[in-house]
Amino acid sequence: MFHIGPHQIDPPFLLAPMASVSELPYRVLVRDMGAGLATTELISAAGIHYRNRRTRQYLTFDRERERPHSVQLFGGVVEVMATAARAAAEHGANIIDVNMGCPVRKVTGSGAGSALLCDVPRAVAIVSAMRAAVGDAVPVTVKIRSGWDDNSRNAVEVACALEDVGCAALAVHARTRAQGYAGRADWSVIARVKKSVRMPIIGNGDVTSVADAHRMLDETGCDAVMIGRGALGNPWLFASLKAGRELGPPAPAERVALITRHLQAHLAFHLGLSTDEERRLMRTPPELMAVKTFRQHLVWYARGLEGARDFRQRAMALEQPAAVLDAVDAFFSRAQPERGAAHGALDDELEYAQALG
Repeated sequence: MFHIGPHQIDPPFLLAPMASVSELPYRVLVRDMGAGLATTELISAAGIHYRNRRTRQYLTFDRERERPHSVQLFGGVVEVMATAARAAAEHGANIIDVNMGCPVRKVTGSGAGSALLCDVPRAVAIVSAMRAAVGDAVPVTVKIRSGWDDNSRNAVEVACALEDVGCAALAVHARTRAQGYAGRADWSVIARVKKSVRMPIIGNGDVTSVADAHRMLDETGCDAVMIGRGALGNPWLFASLKAGRELGPPAPAERVALITRHLQAHLAFHLGLSTDEERRLMRTPPELMAVKTFRQHLVWYARGLEGARDFRQRAMALEQPAAVLDAVDAFFSRAQPERGAAHGALDDELEYAQALG
């Protein structure tokens, strides 16, 4: 257990904000499984500032099951970030998180994400302006990386500067922007940051099991652990973390029921993003688009199971919800874990990028 401002986070195991993953349906699912907090995927501050309807819809959350509710914003313009923070708070956000870690070029190219690690004064100005916009009742947190590259590992400097302007908690992904999602995470960076500041520090990187999470807590002294790729297709990990021990793989019937629940919630969420008029103008029917965006989850759910490779090929060709339901029942009700296989993180950055499509 730890606190972010006035909010108690218990247990101290969090779902990382991941694009096209940390949407409302999956956030609710992992919260029900035991996650202490599940922040939204990164949301464009500019889209909120300029009142883009679809962007604002990504602020939607379950007002009963997502408390406290954390919204992650990305952007590089101080005034725009402040306006977006105020709008998110007015919409019901309890915590505002700032993305200073995304390595994707289309984000960093606009001066956002991990590009802010190269401009500490602007990063500080953004957090300061956002805090002024939302007031003390809504804490502002930040997620960073170790640095831009091996020659600029400045996580400690960034952490100290952000704490000075009131950052309420800091998540540290122990890789540089240059690493992306490849290579090993250097947890010693998390430990150095923790020793340098008083605010809560959340460790992130290479946590795929209960043992990993507790080893990170012990080795770094961090206050909480954030799980990203290790949670893809494995929401059961949070149940194990809450229990404090590995509970083992779910029974086939339990696996089918959860995936079916996720699919139905995913379809409802994505169909709700479009108006009737927009649907009429779409080249791709929204139902088909919703199925296509769910395929990545099917691939992740199948990892570590016998026959996963063949199932992946079939899954990527599915186009109708009924066909997905049939495929889920046919495969997951029978598939057994591969002998000696662990439901770990994706192997490398390329596999992660390919899965996200």
